[in-house]
Amino acid sequence: MTDSPARATPYEVLGVAATASDDELRRAYRRRLRETHPDTGGSAARFQAVQAAWQVLGDPVSRSGYDRGSAPNRENGSAARPTGSSGWAAREPAPSTASSLKARSYGHPGGQARERFLSLIREWAGRGADLGDPYEPGLVRSAPREIRWLLGKALAEERTARTLSDLGMGFTIWNDVATPTGQKIDHVVLGPAGLLAVLSEDWGAPVRLHRGEVVGETVADGEQPIRDLVRASRKLAKSLGVRFDGHVIVVPDDSLDEAEIVERGRNAGSVVIGRSRLAQVMREGVAPHDARRLGDVFEVRTRVQQGVRFV
Repeated sequence: MTDSPARATPYEVLGVAATASDDELRRAYRRRLRETHPDTGGSAARFQAVQAAWQVLGDPVSRSGYDRGSAPNRENGSAARPTGSSGWAAREPAPSTASSLKARSYGHPGGQARERFLSLIREWAGRGADLGDPYEPGLVRSAPREIRWLLGKALAEERTARTLSDLGMGFTIWNDVATPTGQKIDHVVLGPAGLLAVLSEDWGAPVRLHRGEVVGETVADGEQPIRDLVRASRKLAKSLGVRFDGHVIVVPDDSLDEAEIVERGRNAGSVVIGRSRLAQVMREGVAPHDARRLGDVFEVRTRVQQGVRFV
């Protein structure tokens, strides 16, 4: 997995507190190895995650560096030099200016998620606490997972928006769109393949489709991202007098082995993809179908632009 704030920390992988002693860490590591070993019914992915966590925490120097906010070295698991907060604090850089033919883009991708993250991490740190930099890696990694997830989601939305902006002048994107259900749609995209509702997520762990819904170790029980996206887009479509041609959930490439599409049921026409496939799906559509006529695109753009509201 990438160095995402949403992914489990090495302490969480081993099932110990960040204040655990070296002996407690060692015992937890051995216990997790037995529990996750493929020969005893575990999975190779979880077994490897336990080993990677131990590479970071098993050595006192590496552990100390990680606790100060250093990033684990991808090659040997040791702590690299501190990364600073720039990777998480700053929004994704503006699209390349090599070409001025960018997609029209409205709204603030990741804005609501960042606001909620900043509010909750300050509340978690305690009233009157001087956080200094709320994006400092050591602070973020020590926060509860639901707070880290918000930052991961903001980053995911910003990265998706950057990719969408580079699609070209044939596309229009509305970000952080309010809907009658009270749930926002991260990105509404209009292009040659039609009108698509897009959700950007980073659950910090692998996900897959099961019975037409996204499931995974870190997807909460009862959470139904596809159902909620479809429901919100249908309510929005009705209020705007348009129809959506597909629903797309975008996750980091290393969270999904291959694109998965819902072919039956109320959520049919929904797809879960890795980010590297986003541009292709936006140009070709979720499933093979006739592209909208140019006149239809103009009419839909006008209706959305006149009626859209942002969170």
